[in-house]
Amino acid sequence: MKFRIDTFTLLLLGAIVLATFLPATGQAGGALATAGTVAVALLFFFHGAALSREQIIAGATHWRLHILITSLTFIFFPLAVLPINGLSDIAPSWMPKDLGLGFLYLGVLPSAVSSSIAYTAMARGNVPAAICSAAASNVFGMMLTPFLLLLLVSTSGGGDFSIAEALQDIILQLLLPFAVGHALRPWLGGFLGRNETLMARYDQCVIWLIVYSAFSHSVESGLWENLPLQAILFAIGLCLGLLLLFMVFAKFLVRRFGFSLEDEAAVVFCGSKKSLASGLPMAKVLFSGHPGFGMIVLPIMCYNQIQVIVGAILAQKYREKIERANTDRLN
Repeated sequence: MKFRIDTFTLLLLGAIVLATFLPATGQAGGALATAGTVAVALLFFFHGAALSREQIIAGATHWRLHILITSLTFIFFPLAVLPINGLSDIAPSWMPKDLGLGFLYLGVLPSAVSSSIAYTAMARGNVPAAICSAAASNVFGMMLTPFLLLLLVSTSGGGDFSIAEALQDIILQLLLPFAVGHALRPWLGGFLGRNETLMARYDQCVIWLIVYSAFSHSVESGLWENLPLQAILFAIGLCLGLLLLFMVFAKFLVRRFGFSLEDEAAVVFCGSKKSLASGLPMAKVLFSGHPGFGMIVLPIMCYNQIQVIVGAILAQKYREKIERANTDRLN
């Protein structure tokens, strides 16, 4: 099976390279940061208008499955990254403080919506369950992520994370636009539904803007001088290890509780993935102006690319297994 790097991944890498050699500084950097703040608020406004009431409250009919996915996303994953942050005290050359904070942030993020659903569908898994769980994860993630991050930072005894300021920004820049957008859904929902591709492009533009702005600020603050090569390679290895760990752990739990093979595919993909689309905009709010922003978002960027590649391979294997099981049942 052949894989190629998608265009958006190349654009993100291009944003990092551009910020490295031509960062936006001074007034240009300030204007870019303001544009990013407005773009993020508008992004969540559109998501609020596009998401149906049923998707927001859905999931109760298969509650055991959703509890399992939610536990993997917001309980087990945060606990798994807690020791990683502790490495910043033991081996700072391998795990700088801001990179450790980035792994804490990765741990408390919601599941990825589009890729979780896409890979579950590719695997012939339980797509309705994946839709409900991934959507609910992102809706509740806007409220859970800052609280869980505060809890992990407090437990690890590090970081200068201000929960009061973060909650204020979350409410004003994320929750309020989301609520207003959802209130206007009767007028905007149809248009957004007919223009899903346009909205997807806007999501990507916002993420690109955040990456370029963030890395410009971090490069100006000495990102590459403070981030050794071994730390980057170590972060990539940890991201791969975390993904494989949670895929195996999800499979173990599914079989332990007696779910179907279709349910297993949904749990493995939804329970192991983390959302770049939600993660970067929320990071823009939570860590606004932080000199180590580029280092903080590095784990989620690495994890996202690894989960795309590994997910594609695993989805094909699940598809073959499920189709074989369905054929055997018919015979």
